[in-house]
Amino acid sequence: MTSQPDALTRLAREESGRVLALLAARFGLEVADDAVQDALVEALDWTTVPDNPPAWLYTVARNRAVDRLRRAASARRRTLAAGADLAVLRPDAHDPFESGEEDDMVLDHAEVGDEQLRLMLLCCHPALAPDIQVALTLRLVGGLTTAEIAAAFVVPEATIAQRIVRAKRKIRDAGIPLSVPADLSSRVGALLGILYLIFNEGYLSRGPAAGARLDLMEEAIRLTIRLHEVLPGDAEVEGLLALELYARSRTDARFAGGEMVLLDAQDRTLWDAELIAQANGVLATAMRRADPGPYQLQAVIARYHSNAREAADTDWPAIVRVYRRLLEDDPSPIVALNHAAAIAMSDGPRAGLVALDSVTGLDAYHLYWATRGELLARGGERDAARDALAKARRLSANPAEQRHLDRRIAALSVD
Repeated sequence: MTSQPDALTRLAREESGRVLALLAARFGLEVADDAVQDALVEALDWTTVPDNPPAWLYTVARNRAVDRLRRAASARRRTLAAGADLAVLRPDAHDPFESGEEDDMVLDHAEVGDEQLRLMLLCCHPALAPDIQVALTLRLVGGLTTAEIAAAFVVPEATIAQRIVRAKRKIRDAGIPLSVPADLSSRVGALLGILYLIFNEGYLSRGPAAGARLDLMEEAIRLTIRLHEVLPGDAEVEGLLALELYARSRTDARFAGGEMVLLDAQDRTLWDAELIAQANGVLATAMRRADPGPYQLQAVIARYHSNAREAADTDWPAIVRVYRRLLEDDPSPIVALNHAAAIAMSDGPRAGLVALDSVTGLDAYHLYWATRGELLARGGERDAARDALAKARRLSANPAEQRHLDRRIAALSVD
């Protein structure tokens, strides 16, 4: 039997976004969000877990939304002596005061999927700034509290709360529709970028935690799975999901004694073989669609790493070729940096440094200097390597990575 705390956590994280999506389509975003939060607060008073918690949440939140609109309508009637103005509703929405709705409609997966897609796409509307898109996605779709989002991104809770309030007001005032745009690909691409950002923030957290934020990584995976459920034929959604699963499979081996462990030094017996198998299957499905995009290509690189039983078994020439393809599609400095590192593993540190010399725009990026330092060290240039690693150490914000860099700098300082 599910315990009450576990049931409440599941309700908030996994079901509130679905319920919010359904209610937002009928009552508008602000009313629906407030109603769901009211219902979640009421759930804290459960003495026993309901037989169908999602249906309970839907019913209670729907009733709270109706109550809010009735109170607003009553106040407006008293003020204007006119009829109730329920302009907050979509023109094609059902009357919220109808009494014949079934509590179990939340289990209508077709409708839930459609409305969740609308809500996800609303969160990444181009009229909203990227930081607001991230906060809205985690808050409205992921069910995280403002405190949890603030902790994950190391910003004050009040800042996140203000972003969310401003975003909801902008959506309301600008009349941004809760709808699927005609050009779905561009909006889905933005949403994938948000999920990728959330996952990467967990993968190497900027916060005080020594290592990764597993909760943030797993939240990104869960949201990507949800997106895959409503867009099952999108190869890039599958590519991102595979990439996340590969990275998550190696998390237990990435840190030891509070220090980050580089890929070639990790204990591969700690890698999660089940997650790797899942990722292999998802990626195989994506690649059969014969439309490789950047997330699929990154997942292919992760597949080469994750399926190598020993570091020496890694097919570095193949990885170099995939990075070259990525550079053709997305000539970004980060991709160029990773391409140079792969060249070093394939053809030696000197070849890698030559490629690294052509990378520009990363002077303030700690991994650029960490990579340069490692390649210089492998090439026997200890003093230059130590200087580069010291710069990486100053730019790094993760304690586990800082300890790794401290150890490497100390090793290069020994005569």
